Parts: sequence; C-alpha cells; structure tokens
Amino acid sequence: MVLIKIFKRYHYCIPEKAIFAKTTQMVDIKKNNFDFIRVLLAFIVFLGHLGTLSASEKLKFLQYSPIEIAVFGFFVVSGFLIARSYERSSGLKSYLQKRLRRIVPAYLLVVFLSAGLLSLVSIYSFKEYFSNPQVYKYLFWNGLFLNFKAPWLPGVFGNQAVNGALWTLKIEMSYYFCVPLLFLLFGKNNKHRNISLIIIYFLSLIYLNYFESLNQLSTAKQLPGALSYFIPGMLIYFNFNLFIRYKNALFILALSTVWMDLIFNMILFSPVMIGIIVLYITYSFKFLNNFGKYGDFTYGIYIFHFPIIRVFTTLGLFRDYNPYIMALLCMLIVALVGICSWYFFEKKFL
Repeated sequence: MVLIKIFKRYHYCIPEKAIFAKTTQMVDIKKNNFDFIRVLLAFIVFLGHLGTLSASEKLKFLQYSPIEIAVFGFFVVSGFLIARSYERSSGLKSYLQKRLRRIVPAYLLVVFLSAGLLSLVSIYSFKEYFSNPQVYKYLFWNGLFLNFKAPWLPGVFGNQAVNGALWTLKIEMSYYFCVPLLFLLFGKNNKHRNISLIIIYFLSLIYLNYFESLNQLSTAKQLPGALSYFIPGMLIYFNFNLFIRYKNALFILALSTVWMDLIFNMILFSPVMIGIIVLYITYSFKFLNNFGKYGDFTYGIYIFHFPIIRVFTTLGLFRDYNPYIMALLCMLIVALVGICSWYFFEKKFL
C-alpha cells in the first residue's frame, strides 16, 4: 500500500488498472462504453436539429429530441476524460498538445470547407460571394472559436447560422485551459479535490441560475455555467472506486431525482444526476465495450451534421421528396462524412 501511494504521485508510470485496483468490482477504467455513449449523444443532437431545420411537418416530431441534455452529456464525458488526460499526462505541454490535436484540426476543417463549399448553394455568384468581406469575417472569427461574432455566410441559408452546433466547441476549448488551473487550485489531496470541486459546482450553479432568471440563456450557458456539467464528470473520475461500488444505487437515485429541477424551476440536482446516468451507462453493458473498435466517428458527425441538414433543406429535398427517405439519406451522409473525417483527417493528427 505504501508503494502504491508513492507511485500514485507519478501516476503516468503505472497502469490505470493498478491505480484503481482497490475497487471491489475490479473494473478496468479503460473498459468502457465512451465510444457508444458519444455516438448516441451525437445522433440525439442530429435528430433534434433534423426536426428543427428540415422545415418538414412530417419530421417536426424529431425536434423534441433532448438536444440540450445530450450536449450536457458531452460535457460530463469531457469532465471525466479531460481530468483523466491531464492527470496521466507527463506535463502541461503534453496535455495541451493531445487536447489541441484532438479538437482543432477537424474544427478548422469544417470551418474552411463550409466557407468554400457552401458557395455552391449561395444566392450570389462565385465572384460576388468570394469578394464579400463576410466570408473572411466568418473564417477569422470562427477560426478563433468565436462563432457568435460571424455565424453566417453571404447568401447561404438565408444568412442564418451556418453551423449552430459549433458553439459548444468554444466551451470545450475554454475548459481544456481551465483544467490545469483547477488542478493547481485543489492540489493532489483527494479530499481537497472533492471540496474544491463541490464549491466550484455551486458557484457555477449560482451563475447559471442568475442569468437564466434574467432570461439571458446564451450567457448562462457559457463556461462558468457549463462547469456545473463538467464538474460531475471530474468528481466521478476522482472517486471512481466509490462510484463503481455504488453505481446501481446512484443510478436509481439519479433516475428518481433528475426531474426535481423542473419542479423547483431552477438547476440544482440535474447536472449531477445527468452525470451519474451518463457514466453509469458508460461503465455498464459490457457488450458495448468494443463499439468504437473501428474508429471514433463522433466528432465528425457532430461538427458536420448541421450544415449538411441545412443543405438538404435549401435544396428542397425534404419538401420535394419523401421526407423520411431524405432524413435517412441525410443521416447516412452525415455518418459517412464522420467516418471519412476520422480516417482521412482526424486520425492523422493523433
């Protein structure tokens, strides 16, 4: 035990299974369903946007897909995985390189491809389109992850947002840089970690509820408010043994209480409960462990689906043809683009 405590200080030198060997169920932290849960969350977001953007009455029921909960689920997963990534990295430089290689290349790819290829569906000629300064504003601000500064392209989709799904990437990037500060704040002692994270959680809730009470929803969902969903992922990571030991009871508790925030008309319990539910699924159902053996297509699906749906709508495909068949075709194209993004682009940077 003394040796394990010593080696924990140099966590990157020993396998994760050894670090978590005290758990009564001997659950290997590497054997999980993260690939499945992320694909599931991505398709929940896709279906919700399909119902909203298709402008088809027959597909309107899809807009009730719980997009917001899926996005929060992504934040929970990030909280768990990024805490793990930072703790197991040999240093700050190694950590940042891994994180930036994962998110930036594909993000810039979708921004530049959108600016170029969507000229084909613009109401302007190529010359008018590429001479319009808005194209370059779009590239500049979106390249900096500040999508809200220039969300549209000239004559594309009625000058509406090109890719409304990208706003979460700004939050994700901000969180990447916050994690080292959080680690510095709460130190290596697990008790101090828990206390610090719980304090940050409640401060985040105060921010979130305050701006929601003012009906400033876009402000409420920025990083200070979104931390209330990242933090549960981190807490579960740092208390992984306890979570695994009591996960069934916690799952029942989460299902029983996740709806309580609707009664109180404020956010108090749901971030933690969503975190428990998402990570319970992640560490249950062993038959899903190999779901991602062919690759991680989630990111590509998430960042490309929004403009693809809008192209279908702009071309009138949902209106002029069977909307169910077009929805299926759209889904297949999104999946194919996600696969190509992984194999031909994302994977090369990892």
